[in-house]
Amino acid sequence: MTLPSTAHHAFAALASEGGEHAGGHDPVLPYITGGGALLALLLLLWITTRFNRDR
Repeated sequence: MTLPSTAHHAFAALASEGGEHAGGHDPVLPYITGGGALLALLLLLWITTRFNRDR
């Protein structure tokens, strides 16, 4: 099998699983994802301001 053929079969298998929760777990809540991203950005902002005290 060639690489494109193998990739096509892999993507076809993933697509045929459907939109249901195939893994049996709940999806990640958007509020948790967004809150984690906000927390990470605020942490990076705080670190940046700590290293920029000379101004």
